[in-house]
Amino acid sequence: MTKWSNQIEEELTLLLKEWLKSQGRTQADLKKILKADSSRIQSLLQVLKKDFSKKGLPEVAARLCMVEESWTNNNNPHIEQEINPVEDSIDPCDQLDLLMDEIREDCES
Repeated sequence: MTKWSNQIEEELTLLLKEWLKSQGRTQADLKKILKADSSRIQSLLQVLKKDFSKKGLPEVAARLCMVEESWTNNNNPHIEQEINPVEDSIDPCDQLDLLMDEIREDCES
């Protein structure tokens, strides 16, 4: 079985961001359904890393397929939200992730 690596993490990060964009979803939506600690990409990856440690990439793919199926069966992205103003507040770290991505891209150019 392949080990978790920086390359896998980078590819999953890109995949998640593009997938969320194509689904019209946010990292916060994914956080809720994965029951992650935060909506930051690193927290989301930690949940997927646990799945990866069980059965590798097929387990990660199966988890993401279940998420997509759940979203498909529930067209309203806000139905799963709990009424909790603290949890529903904007996570400033989401913006930090976006800023860090832009800085990395600028450094690579």
